[in-house]
Formats: sequence, structure tokens, C-alpha cells
Amino acid sequence: MTPDPARFLSDLHHLRSFGAAGHGVMRRAFSEPDVAAREWLVAQIEAIGLTAHVDPAGNVFGLAKGRSLLIGSHSDTQPEGGWLDGAYGVIAALEIARAAVEAGGPAISMVSFQDEEGRFGALTGSDLWAGRTTLAEADGFAATDGLTFGQARQGLAHLMQEDFVDPARFTGFLEMHIEQGPVLDQVGESVGVVTSIVGLRQIQVTVTGQQNHAGTTPMAMRQDAFQGAARIAGLLNERFANVVTPQTVWTIGHMQLHPNASSIVPGRAVFTIQWRDGDADRLDRMERVIDEVLTDVAAETGMQVEADRLRHDLTPVPMDEGMQAALRAAAEVHAPGRWRSMPSGALHDASNVSHLMPVGMLFVPSIGGISHDFAEDTGEADLVTGLKVLAAAADALAPR
Repeated sequence: MTPDPARFLSDLHHLRSFGAAGHGVMRRAFSEPDVAAREWLVAQIEAIGLTAHVDPAGNVFGLAKGRSLLIGSHSDTQPEGGWLDGAYGVIAALEIARAAVEAGGPAISMVSFQDEEGRFGALTGSDLWAGRTTLAEADGFAATDGLTFGQARQGLAHLMQEDFVDPARFTGFLEMHIEQGPVLDQVGESVGVVTSIVGLRQIQVTVTGQQNHAGTTPMAMRQDAFQGAARIAGLLNERFANVVTPQTVWTIGHMQLHPNASSIVPGRAVFTIQWRDGDADRLDRMERVIDEVLTDVAAETGMQVEADRLRHDLTPVPMDEGMQAALRAAAEVHAPGRWRSMPSGALHDASNVSHLMPVGMLFVPSIGGISHDFAEDTGEADLVTGLKVLAAAADALAPR
């Protein structure tokens, strides 16, 4: 089984054309470019002799006959996304599945999961396929523009089938992805064999103060919701100091002020707090710190501070040792001395798929560590090296 690098790069650049925006891509889940890209992918799947199956969540599968190894990732993007995030793993899966068909085996299927990037909630397509959320629940998820998942998925109704693919037909799942971080690029290595995917928790905090006139309300009499939110952010940084490690991250990434006017003291601030780590106990300790900070700021300011959980928690996920071993062996052949084992600080569909079957992941470098940005890029030599490593591991793992 020998993948064709030129054909692979050609397909990868063609997928880039759906939603192209300068160097980057704008291909949000169920948008017009996303639907067009999935129509194109279905045509490619059928052309190489696999059976195309688009499930009710919008996940696109290319199915080999009988039991097979599943390879893939996602092809939707952030609002301003890079051209490789997810797409690289999907087109690598397409090329490896095609090479397997041409060689008369092994049995390899492919998938492009839907809404990994979270237009309607993180990892939505794989979440539904793994049975962690029901379709009825997901149909109520709303994007920031008010569009619901149930409404959006009607845009793929002409391709969708009524049933989900049975996970029992797959022996395992491999996902290849750009690192989306700086490690491989900084050390000059070509491949990362993923050992684990971090856990993630996220809450939405609402601080309710008193809306008032910005010119006439004395500072000492204000209940400024933004100042309450800023106080929470500052205390979190201070109190996490003795809890976290250099690999731990936390983010306040989305904030809304009401009424959001320059001459009004804001009466309400709504924002998210997200925290990630590979240790579930540390995630627990961080949550206790967050609870204490919210309670203390409410008492200190006299404002109401409430927190709501956003979706279910994602626990740290170790990669399957057998799949890691196959990836390490392949890396030593195709990138000798230029690979390492490493954790993933980003979430991936493999997190959800791990509840169904053994999973493994492979990284290639992100130039400058940049991702979720139009400037995202990876050198073609590294893209091809990753393809060769993944194909060799798949050849060793897939059933005959």
C-alpha cells in the first residue's frame, strides 16, 4: 500500500478552495462552502470504490467492506480558519483508503466528522456518533447567530441517511492533525506521536450588577459588572499559581456586556471560563478554586455571580498503547531521529471516538505554532512525511 504524495497534495489544495479566504479558509459547519466540500468528498469516496454514508449529524464516512480500520478527522473550520486544521487528516485518510483499494487491501475506511470546531458545540458530530449526546438534544444547540443545529443540518438532507454507522464495524481509529502548537516546529522535528488528549471543562459566568449612568455615578457607589468580571480574572491568575503546571491552560475567551454602551455602567457581564489539563485531579482542584473565587467576588462586591456548566466535561484521554507502538515504529522508519512522543493540548474527535474503540493520533508541525488563524501553515515535506507515517501504521493495524 503506497499513497501518492502528489495526488494527496492536489486533493488537499482542492479542499482548500471551498471557502477560501486569502491564505486561509472560512468553512463553518453546514455553511454553503461546507456543504459543497462534503458533496465533493462523497464523490471522491464513491470514485475510489468505497461506500459513502452521510449520517444524520452530517458526518461523512467512506466505508470499506466488512471490518476495517477507520481513519479521519474533520473538514469544518473556525470562523477565520487555517487550511490544514482537520482538513489535513481527512485528505490523508482519503488518500490512504484509496491506496489500500488500489493495492487490494488492507481494509481501511475514512471519515470527516461534522462541527468539530464548535459552531454548535465542541466536537458535535463525533459526540453524536459516540452516543454521548442524542440527536434530539443536539438539534436544540444554537450558534451565536441563533441558527440551531436542527435547522442547519437540513442543508445536508439531500445526502443524509437516517441511520448512524455501527461503530462495531471498525477495529480502531487513527487521526492525523497539525500540532496547532509550537513544540515540533521549535525543535525541528517532523512527527509527534500523541500519548494523550487533555481534559476540558467550561462554564459560563454571569455577573449581575447595577446598570447606571457612566458620568454621574460615583465610583464608590457603582456595581459595575465588568469590574466584577475583571476581578474574577485577576484572582484566578493569582490563586491558580500553586495548583497548575506549565502545561495547564485556562481562558476567558468570550465576553458580552449589557447594554454594551460607552456611557453606561454595565449591569451584566456574561463570560466563559475554560480550563484544560491532562490530569483529572488537577481539573478538580482548579474547579474548586474557581468556585471559591466566584463566591468571594460576590461577597466582596455585593453583586450576584452565577455559573452554568456548558455541555458535558471532557476527561483526559490516553491513546491506545498498541496504536502508539505502530505509529512510533512507522515514525522511526520515515522520520528517524525526527519524531517524539507528546501530549495534545487541543481537543480532537479522537476524544469522543475513544469511548467506542482504540484510538491513536499523529501530529505534524505547525509553522510558528500558529493555528485557528489564516496564517496557519505546514511545510509540504512535513505534510508528506506525516502521510507516509500514518499509512505505514495503518498498514500494520488494519485487518486483511
